Amino acid sequence: QLRLVESGGGLVQPGGSLRLSCAASRATFRAYAIGWFRQAPGKDREGVSCISGSGGSTNYADSVKGRFTISRDNTKNTVYLQMNSLKPEDTAVYYCAAYLVDYCSGYPGYWGQGTQVTVSS
Repeated sequence: QLRLVESGGGLVQPGGSLRLSCAASRATFRAYAIGWFRQAPGKDREGVSCISGSGGSTNYADSVKGRFTISRDNTKNTVYLQMNSLKPEDTAVYYCAAYLVDYCSGYPGYWGQGTQVTVSS
């Protein structure tokens, strides 16, 4: 089992920033592409961003392009999601998830517990 633990969520005002972290338990972390997903109350879970195992490829949902940046430090077994210019509609539980390959394709095999992000004045 690959264990993933998110952190960094919290309450922030519109226009503010947060950085989420996803820490993994395996030394072979580089073998896994990592995605960020979010789920708002009453809504389906949606993909936010994904990064390949090496960090060489990334993608973003249209709703967050230009505002969010995904990155990873494989020496620390950690993936980050820098969220800037936050909007109330970004409010959700954010999950990181590991794909079973080193590229962002298919459905993730491992999920973290989620961290709450609330954007409100």
